[in-house]
Amino acid sequence: QVRLVESGGGLVQAGGSLRLSCLASGRTFTRYTVSWFRQAPGKEREFVGAVDRSGGTIYYADSVKGRFTISRDNAKTTVYLQMNSLKPEDTAVYYCAAGDRTITTRELYDYWGQGTQVTVSS
Repeated sequence: QVRLVESGGGLVQAGGSLRLSCLASGRTFTRYTVSWFRQAPGKEREFVGAVDRSGGTIYYADSVKGRFTISRDNAKTTVYLQMNSLKPEDTAVYYCAAGDRTITTRELYDYWGQGTQVTVSS
């Protein structure tokens, strides 16, 4: 079992930055690929990016490529989502998800956090 807790969300002006954290419980964190998804009001949840078990492979959605950066610290069992040059359309609840699998953009992860709200004002 893995418990995921996101933090770091908040209100920021367009062009600003936020860093989200996803803290995982459990002693097998290095087994898990971790992804970030987001869900805006009235829209379906969408893939943002993901990092593999070692941190050596990272994949981003086109909508955030060049603005968002994912990293992981296995010693701290934490994955980060650094978000720069934020836009109002980035407003959403952001979720991290983990699974003992390869990276996928689909919602095929076993464990999910509760989400953290990110609001970008224009």
